[in-house]
Amino acid sequence: QVQLVESGGGLVQPGGSLRLSCAASGSIFGIRTMGWYRQAPGKQRELVAAITSGSSTNYADSVKGRFTISRDNRKNTVYLQMNSLKPEATAVYYCNVVYRSPYAWGQGTQVTVSS
Repeated sequence: QVQLVESGGGLVQPGGSLRLSCAASGSIFGIRTMGWYRQAPGKQRELVAAITSGSSTNYADSVKGRFTISRDNRKNTVYLQMNSLKPEATAVYYCNVVYRSPYAWGQGTQVTVSS
């Protein structure tokens, strides 16, 4: 029932910032935990940030203190603010539910951190 569309990626220099958006076609109010995932070249997809319906958050150690996930249930949108970006953050970023069986994966949004 829920379709997810990621946007906001791009090319950024090390130390720069990007804000990713994940727009859902349906309500996410009833989804307890949403998350941002990423997949870098040659690596498996990994969960980097998660947020509950009550706005409790959790982060992978690799992004702790630099990434911030947020959620606007009224707009059915999840955000990922990425600051102090490092080259190793280069990946395709996706959003989806956490713990529950995922919805269909969107196309993701490419983030490239390079000089």
